[in-house]
Amino acid sequence: MRNVKRLIFFVIVLLVLAVTIVFVLENQQPVALVFFGWSAPELSVAVPVILALLVGMLIGPVLTWVTRLRKRPKSRLA
Repeated sequence: MRNVKRLIFFVIVLLVLAVTIVFVLENQQPVALVFFGWSAPELSVAVPVILALLVGMLIGPVLTWVTRLRKRPKSRLA
């Protein structure tokens, strides 16, 4: 059973990598982004989209962690 789970995980990772590679190869048009007056160099469309995805994947767990810290009851040492 353990080997089946590893195989399924491996297949899913390969599918995600394949989809990402196809996405990058299909989106080669150059685009220049302007954000609050800051102008980024021209990159293919896939680069900013993947960077936004990665930043979102980092922000989500950080916000969840901060929320859990704020909800944690404070221990009384008195």
